[in-house]
Order: sequence, then C-alpha cells, then structure tokens
Amino acid sequence: MQDRVTMTVTDGVADVRLARGEKLNAIDRAMFDALAGAIDALSSHTDLRAVVVSGEGDGFCSGLDMAAMAGGDLAGLDLSARTHGPANLVQQVAWGWRTLPVPVIAAVHGVAFGGATQIMAGADIRLAHPATRFAIREVHWGIVPDMGGFALWRGVREDCLREWVYTAREFDAVEAQAAGFVTRLVEDPRAEAQALAAKIAGRSPDAVRSAKRLFAAMGSAPEDVLTKESAEQLALMQGANHREAVRANMERRPPVFRDV
Repeated sequence: MQDRVTMTVTDGVADVRLARGEKLNAIDRAMFDALAGAIDALSSHTDLRAVVVSGEGDGFCSGLDMAAMAGGDLAGLDLSARTHGPANLVQQVAWGWRTLPVPVIAAVHGVAFGGATQIMAGADIRLAHPATRFAIREVHWGIVPDMGGFALWRGVREDCLREWVYTAREFDAVEAQAAGFVTRLVEDPRAEAQALAAKIAGRSPDAVRSAKRLFAAMGSAPEDVLTKESAEQLALMQGANHREAVRANMERRPPVFRDV
C-alpha cells in the first residue's frame, strides 16, 4: 500500500496521502486497492476522530491512469460485483469515506480530474487551493463517472454539474466553490485541513459520530429523520462524554473525552 497510499494516525487524526506524486497520483488498480484498504483499516480504529485526505506532489489526483488502463491494468475488474456493501471496488474509494464514522476532510491542490473529483466528493468537507483546476473528464473518454459521483454530488448545483459532465471541460476553483463543489478556498489546504481535523478531534467523539450518522440520514423521510434525531440525542445525553463536555465548559477547562 505504501507505494500508492500512506497513512498515519496521530492524536485521533488520520493523515491519508495519495503517494504517487510522480504520476500526479493517477489511479491504477494498485491505487484502487490501496485506497479501499486504507478506508477498511480506518473503519476499525476505535480512537479515530477525523481524517484528512490529500495528495503528494504537484496535484491532488489527475484521475484514472489511462495508459495503465489501456495496458489491461483493470482487466478482470467486475464492476457489477458489490464487494463493499452497496459499492464495487472503484466506487468504494469515493463512497467509502462517507461510510467512516468520523468526518473526512479533503485537501485539494493542483489538479483534481475525473475520479479525483469523486474521491474528494466522498469527504464531508473539501478545502481547495484557489489555483486548483477541476474537470469531470469521463465523457471525454467515452465513459461516465462511475466512482460514486452521482450518489455523492447531490449538494452540488445540478445545472453546473450537468454542464461539467456533458462537456468534460476544465473549471477553476472559484467556479467550483460557487456551485458547492468545494467548501472553501485556502492557500494551504493540507495545513488548514489538519488544523480543522484537530479542532474536530477536540470535540466529543460521541457527538461528532452521531452528527455524521444524522447527516447520512438527511435524505430519508422527515418523520424518520426526526425520530433518529431524538434517538441520537437521548443516547448522547446518557453518555459520559456529554457529562464531561458540560463539566469542562462549566469549569472553563479543556475536556478529556473517552474514545468509543
């Protein structure tokens, strides 16, 4: 995995990096496997509180490695096989971030083309450098986005998204932010993402995980969401971390939370 993705966990924050910088982190079969493996490994971390995903080198990710694909790198990959719950392998590298119980922050710079736009869409929060270039490139190659994008782009302005998909044209970070494709533009996305992750890690892990579950339920029927809100709140109010949050705030001291 280390030649495609590196991962460390420090103080509850996972630092996941696409590590094929010499190829602009282009996605080949080994990268698919490494990203899915990283997500799987993180899902079992009981002390995990936040995740930062970024890319080494000059760009976040240039999308699918078309030369490797032309050489048969993905031969035998069964897209119809639901290998990761509702997702196949290629969808898991984007959709899988949503299945983690903690917030995921994507730090994007340089380029984010094709599959990269779907990987970053799986994050809860997307920070991008103002000079980042984006493109949903699949139609250029005679295919469609199939790494979970259509399930993950629901918060993006649909008319903008349709134009980008149909034309495969590049668009800049200002346009991306205006359409809700990225959250914020910052000069140092990785440093900002790490600072944000540290701030999240300082909050009650019970409450943060509960909030992520509620965000996942937002597309459900209103009555179901209202019921789930109440159930989550009742469970939190009976927990030790809620009591610690209240005490720490009353005593004006940093809280000391227990991990799940």
